[in-house]
Amino acid sequence: MTDAPKDRVLIFDTTLRDGEQSPGATMTHAEKLEIAELLDDMGVDIIEAGFPVASEGDFRAVKEIAERSKQSVICGLARANPTDIDRCWEAVRHSERPRIHTFIGTSPLHRAIPNLDKEQMAERIEHTVTHARNLCDNVQWSPMDATRTEWDYLCRVVEIAIKAGATTINIPDTVGYTAPVESADLIRRLIATVPGADEVIFATHCHNDLGMATANSLAAVEGGARQIECTINGLGERAGNTALEEVVMALRTRGDIMPYDTGVDTKKIMHISRRVATVSGFPVQFNKAIVGKNAFAHESGIHQDGMLKNAETFEIMRPEDVGLSATSLVMGKHSGRAALRSKLSELGVEVGDNQLKDLFVRFKDLADRKKEVYDEDILALVTATTTDGMADRLELVNLAVQCGTGGPARAELEMEIDGTEVSATCEGDGPVDATFKAVRECYPNGAELQLYQVNAVTEGTDAQATVSVRLEEDGMIATGQSADTDTVVASARAYINALNRLLVRRDKAGPGSDAREISYKDVS
Repeated sequence: MTDAPKDRVLIFDTTLRDGEQSPGATMTHAEKLEIAELLDDMGVDIIEAGFPVASEGDFRAVKEIAERSKQSVICGLARANPTDIDRCWEAVRHSERPRIHTFIGTSPLHRAIPNLDKEQMAERIEHTVTHARNLCDNVQWSPMDATRTEWDYLCRVVEIAIKAGATTINIPDTVGYTAPVESADLIRRLIATVPGADEVIFATHCHNDLGMATANSLAAVEGGARQIECTINGLGERAGNTALEEVVMALRTRGDIMPYDTGVDTKKIMHISRRVATVSGFPVQFNKAIVGKNAFAHESGIHQDGMLKNAETFEIMRPEDVGLSATSLVMGKHSGRAALRSKLSELGVEVGDNQLKDLFVRFKDLADRKKEVYDEDILALVTATTTDGMADRLELVNLAVQCGTGGPARAELEMEIDGTEVSATCEGDGPVDATFKAVRECYPNGAELQLYQVNAVTEGTDAQATVSVRLEEDGMIATGQSADTDTVVASARAYINALNRLLVRRDKAGPGSDAREISYKDVS
């Protein structure tokens, strides 16, 4: 059993497992290691690093994350069969604090898929949880679709799992069907009814299909749950999961009615939110709670007047609480490298000397072009200068475009491909279309554009544009992102960045790329 005081809520982050299952959100090996390191550094209690049996890539990622982790428990997911559990243990056992998480669907709908009756499923649960506990003393068990499982049967299988050695019982709202009052009541009744419930930690895993994931998770805590499963930015299947930043800040902000604590360093939230948005290719919506661009923005005259007199009139938390500076403009073209490093540290971002050198060059270039350099601008630069740790085969050398009302747009592009410069001139329906056509002429490929999205990082005509591009080729999906004050340049770099990632995955399938092809049926 994980040792945790009654007023402590454990944060279980499943961005690298459930979050990566969002269609198109598959991460590279290097990206998974990076996100795991950020989660570990910010104080997440448990990191669900992946689904080891899903692919060789997922296994390698979980294993390496387990080897590199400094403080977090490293957990792997396994279906209710010995093959999955053995593979999971082989990956997580390298951690100083390993956990096996095994699950099976217990509702009538989910029992019908493997064609198991109640007795057969009960035997399966007892056998597999026992098998996991014989390997690892930290075992989590989940009855998938628990909120639609018959009450008597749910109590029975939870009791079986506890007796078989599970130390954490997770109650998933797999399809986001529950309301907060039901979520709290379910946990409360299980703790009061099931023998041995007071000896384990109860957890909650809520999906956001009806927009109530965070509310359901907090209600479950009120009912007695002491672990919340969540993801950065709420990334996950369908409409997503409980968002880590929302529950952590809710517990911190509303300590008057929810006197619980977490070990998460909230000042690192904004940085990891931006980084996950980049590597997943899922930009954060402007009005997203806590981490959205508009979360601390005020346009209404009444709001602005109130903010000038007392910020607490319209803000329940400070920008500094999540890693933004209270002062918007503190950096400019005369700022030095030491000042930039200090600002990055203030924003919860730590970079190595080589990355700082590259970042400083781009910062000085931006400062020459922009009147005001905001925190968001600097975070966008961090995103643009973070690579997968390997040299890009395709690089943008020069781009010139002509567009207007007089005719089709024209793009003149120079690229470097494996060290050789090539060029192309193309016309298109607008400057971006012409640019993308020129890239394809320089480097012919069959990748299809699935997403093209442009967001302004800050306000004003000199704002940086952050462009996200998602490409698909032969079932492989890759995302690219870049920021620049020139939207077309940012578009070209994002497109080329996505192509570079496709090239990497063409040579070596990315970790977890086939995870969605794995169901919870038996592996023979």
